[in-house]
Amino acid sequence: MNADADGQGGTVLPAQSREGSPVACDFVPSVLGTREHWDAVYERELRTFQEYGDTGEIWFGEESMNRLIRWMQKHKIPLDASVLDIGTGNGVFLVELVKHGFSNVTGIDYSPSAIKLSASILEKEGLSNINLKVEDFLSLSTKLSGFHVCVDKGTFDAISLNPDNAVEKRKQYVMSLSRVLEVKGFFLITSCNWTKAELLDVFSEGFELFEELPTPKFSFGGRSGNTVAALVFQKSETSLDKVS
Repeated sequence: MNADADGQGGTVLPAQSREGSPVACDFVPSVLGTREHWDAVYERELRTFQEYGDTGEIWFGEESMNRLIRWMQKHKIPLDASVLDIGTGNGVFLVELVKHGFSNVTGIDYSPSAIKLSASILEKEGLSNINLKVEDFLSLSTKLSGFHVCVDKGTFDAISLNPDNAVEKRKQYVMSLSRVLEVKGFFLITSCNWTKAELLDVFSEGFELFEELPTPKFSFGGRSGNTVAALVFQKSETSLDKVS
């Protein structure tokens, strides 16, 4: 999945105006929430990479990657800590992690073309120590578990726009996250569709807010706000996988 919400161009998932609780009210369904859309996107980007060597855009821009890596370095996340990139897309974030010394990274995406693109980019970069898997995070077929850090830059946004019962899919996302993340592990999420308050609501069971990361701000009509929300959650002892 590729988009850019830090003011650097690209296709941004549309923010939706909603009233009331994010659990009670749904987003307007969009093709951006369907697997068919992203399969088509990555088939096109794979051809573009094969023909021109263009890796494609970076979801939320390069600064979003740097923001996450700075946080990991600030909090001294071990370089051998297991890191999962949920909805890795073209895998560029995985490349940056390895370039900064992280050695145990995994990228998953439900689009086979995305994983093929990621593999091609990693090969071009001369990197062979990154795990790539075709996986639907809402229906994991492998025993992914024990990750110290999980990262999401836009995947939860896309799931929220799915025309087929997005509310249940969001609940399944939280369950899957609880399954793959170790207790006291960290979940770093960047979203352009959800506010801080809404994300706190969605991840209220089994996760605690650890830190809010600084993101670009805007001003309009005398009011100011953030263009995206970037939060770090920590999995609690009473997570969903422990109580279910």
